[in-house]
Order: sequence, then structure tokens, then C-alpha cells
Amino acid sequence: MGNFKDIGVNDELLKSIQEMGFETPTPIQKESIPYLLTSSKDLISLAQTGTGKTAAFGLPIIQQIDPKVKHVQAIVLCPTRELCIQIAKDLIAFAKYLDYVKVLPVYGGTNIEKQIKSIKKGVQIIVGTPGRTKDLIKRKILKLDIVNKVVLDEADEMLSMGFKDDLDFILDKTPSNKQTMLFSATISKEVKSISKNYMRDAKEIAVSKLNSSAKNIEHHIYDVSSRNKYEALKRIADFNPNIYGIVFCRTKRHTKDIANKFMAEGYNADAIHGDLSQNQRDEVMQRFRDKSLQILIATDVAARGLDVDDITHIINYSLPDDPEVYIHRSGRTARAGKSGISIAISNSSEKRKIKSIEKKGAIKFIPKEVPSGNEICSKQLYKLIDKIENVDVDEEQIKPFLDNIYKKLEWLNREELIKRFVSAEFNRFLKYYKESNKINSKKSINKRSSKKGNRNGKSLTAFSINIGRKHRATPLDIISIVNRALKSNDIEIGKIELSRYQTLFEIDKDYKDDFVKNIKKIDFKGNELILGNPSEFEEKPSRRRKDRRGSRKKLGSRKNSRKKNKTKSRFR
Repeated sequence: MGNFKDIGVNDELLKSIQEMGFETPTPIQKESIPYLLTSSKDLISLAQTGTGKTAAFGLPIIQQIDPKVKHVQAIVLCPTRELCIQIAKDLIAFAKYLDYVKVLPVYGGTNIEKQIKSIKKGVQIIVGTPGRTKDLIKRKILKLDIVNKVVLDEADEMLSMGFKDDLDFILDKTPSNKQTMLFSATISKEVKSISKNYMRDAKEIAVSKLNSSAKNIEHHIYDVSSRNKYEALKRIADFNPNIYGIVFCRTKRHTKDIANKFMAEGYNADAIHGDLSQNQRDEVMQRFRDKSLQILIATDVAARGLDVDDITHIINYSLPDDPEVYIHRSGRTARAGKSGISIAISNSSEKRKIKSIEKKGAIKFIPKEVPSGNEICSKQLYKLIDKIENVDVDEEQIKPFLDNIYKKLEWLNREELIKRFVSAEFNRFLKYYKESNKINSKKSINKRSSKKGNRNGKSLTAFSINIGRKHRATPLDIISIVNRALKSNDIEIGKIELSRYQTLFEIDKDYKDDFVKNIKKIDFKGNELILGNPSEFEEKPSRRRKDRRGSRKKLGSRKNSRKKNKTKSRFR
């Protein structure tokens, strides 16, 4: 079975997929399509992102639509709006020569009335997010009583995003004799529960080794301090002038901050995150698909369903906690047999994450040094020269202007002309990197500085704070307080020493002023946090008073904190 016709795809669908450039089925399509065309039993498919899942379930569903029935016969559920839109677009493209097949995406963040109107006109295939699908069912607009095909796409992601109750509600509204198809990158306990409750005699297909990463992806790691991460990201982008990639961040705030900095500095970049309206998200996604944008900065949730070819780089500005998420991210490059690079910008505190990713993904990170200013300038300069060398010259268009141009520049010799032209195009990089320092990898620092308050080559500053073991504080609580105060998970934190009533800890000196300012907004289990001079750090109880029954209460308790005046930080 070497082509789509051999595995049972009909002529109308063959015509459309050939126009889309599909010639040879992927492994998951070879396994799934013949089975779904000949069997009514359920299917569980383990497949990573970019393996051709949509065609694997979409082509059989479209081929088996009853043209005489104008009601919903199949429903595809997926975790995000972007994936919903992408799947619907693909199904519509597959059904190009089957006029009777109507596909409708339903998702939140857009006008529900338009979706209701479309359903009432008649739709055979619904592609929906769980929340909006449930809403339409509860309004008694969407009826699933004759549905014979149900697809749960990226089931693991839907469950991890908290959609289990919605999925239970929706699946309960479908007939018991339907065919259920579950596509997932992993089989978690929650996915097993769904399959046990709603599937019967399901065939399992695993098209590749679970948790394995594509063999044609190189995995690079840049080990830098937290404060140098943004500079490292810029240098990586500058060193790869033809980059067409995605930068993944942990939070919406990080995404917006980095995108704003990138755009302000002239990079061809934009962001996609949950705070954008659907129209704004669609616009950014379309610009990225059209390659009007070189770099897309996104959170994992926002980038779900992003199916774009020719992506050269995936950059992990923030490493995910779950190794599976890294595999999902990296799978967006090196598609259709092409090669790609997945980059991790990390620091020494993330060694466990790196080892876990290597183990789970069966990969090996290649250590890389952040490019120097000279290396970047050289790369950009030769890109400019190549551009000049290969530019198409339209003689007719420029001929009327040439005489004046020649006359104006005749005083310059060949060497001077080249120098001035290159400088005019290239001065931004030359100026920026003129006196730039090399960003050293932490791994290149062989000795820990013996200077007090210096860790991994970074200058640290010490604080004491008025909580300790008596308050049930732990080192993790101190780390959380620092992260909350500075709104970042990437701050360098040194030693943490807990006593009974106080804690001594160190943080990156560069964040000292912001920390002192923001700590006033943070509390710990109702206790106002007060910073002190580390020299005052000692094992001594807080002042206490007795209540009427002789019990002892801390002055820092929630009840008594109301009576205190607002206390200023005592840190000098």
C-alpha cells in the first residue's frame, strides 16, 4: 500500500489531497485509514504532533458521510481554538469536491449566534472545543443523537487543561453505538479512564516509539544565567538571519514582555497569548503562516494546533516542567522529512529537567556557546552580501534613475562605494555589538568564586525575613515568595537558612531594589513580610503577648496585624 488510493481513499478525496501536495501516506495514515474505512470498532492512536493525524481520521469520516442526511453525523473535539480552526480548515480542504459535506468549527471567544445560525442551516461535521460544544448542547442547538463518529484529538491535552467534566457531559449525549477515535501523544491515567468508560474493543495503534523525538531534529542547549536569557535569545536570532521559528515562554506576561522588546528593537516578531481577542489571534497566526512574521512568541496553550511547515527553529525560552511538552514543542519543526533545530536556553538549576527530557525523549542535547558579537556581525554581513549578489535587477524600472545616480556617486571609487553601502545597511549590528561582551556558559566556569555573595559568577545579596520554621516555612516557600515578588521563575537564588523565627536567603543583586519594593505586596499565610539586615539574623523569638486565658499569640498573626502600622522595610 504505497499511496492513498491503495488504502481505500475515494477519487474525490484523492483529487483534493493531491492538490494539497499529499502523495504518500504517513505511517499513522497507513494504519488508521484502512481500519476506519472497514471497521466500526473504536480506535486508540498514540501519535506525536505533526504525524498527519487530521487526515488519518478526517478522510475516513468525510468519505463515510451520508449525503442525504443534513444533521451532525461526526464530531471532533480538541483542546484549543487554534487547533479547532486548523482541523476545520483541513477537513474543508479535503472535502473540496464533495459539495454536500458541511464542516463547522465551534469555539469560544467569537459570536455564538453565527455558529447557531450555521448549525440550523445544516452541518454534518462539527469541530469544537469542549466548552463551546457543551454550551451549544445545553442551549439545545447542537443535537448529537445521530452522531456515529466521535474524535477526541489531543485527548491528553484536553484532560490536562481540565476538560474532563465537559468531555463526560458531551460523550453522554452521543449514541452508545458510535465509533470513538482517541488520538493522544501519551496515555495518562485520565486518558485510560476516558477510554475505559466510553470505548469498547478498541484497536491500539502506535506509529512510533512513545515519547521519542524526530531523528532529524538537533537539540541545542545554551547554558546562561537567568539575567542573560533575553540577550542570549537576541543573539541566537541575530546569528540565524533566516530563522522562521517559535519562541515558547511559560506565562502570558513573559510572552508579552519579550514580544514587546523584540518588536521595539526592530525584530520581525509578534506574540500570541490568551489575552488577545480571537480576531487578533487569527491575524497574528495568518501573518506567521504567510511568513510575514519570522518569529512567533507564544505560550504552549496559545500555540496548540499551530500546524505550519518549514519552521526552522523552536526556542524554549522557558523549559516546561513536563518533558512531554518539550517533545510537543520540538515536533513543530523538521516536518515532512526536513531538518530543524530545537533550542533550550537554560541555567544550572534546570539540570534535572534537561536530564528528564533527554531520558523521556531519547535525545541528547548538544552544548552550544552563545554567539559572540563578531560571529553575529560576520553572519549578518555575509547574508547582506548574498542578498545583493542574488537580487533580481529590473533594468526597465531603474533605467530612468541611473544617470543621476551615477553622476551623484561618481566621486566615490569602488572600495568606498562598497564600504558606504554596507555600512548604511549594517550599522545597527556593528554599533550594537561593537563593545559587547561574550556571554559565557556557566559550564565554562570551572571554579566557584570564593568571593562572599558570589555564586556561579553572579553577585548575590543577602536578606533576612521574619518567617521561619515556627511559621511552617520551607525553602520552597522562600523561593515562591521571591518569584511572586519579582514575578519571575528565573531569578538566581543562593543559600537559604531557616531558623525558628527568621530566614536568611540570597538573591541576584541586580533585583535587590525591585525585591525590596515589591515584598510589601506579599504576605505569607496572613503574616506581613518584613525584611531585615542579615547581620540581625539570629535565633530569637518574636515578641508575644498573652490573651485573657493566658494563651500566647504572635504579634504577626492575621488578627493582630490589623493593629500594626504599615512597617517599612528595614533593609539598608
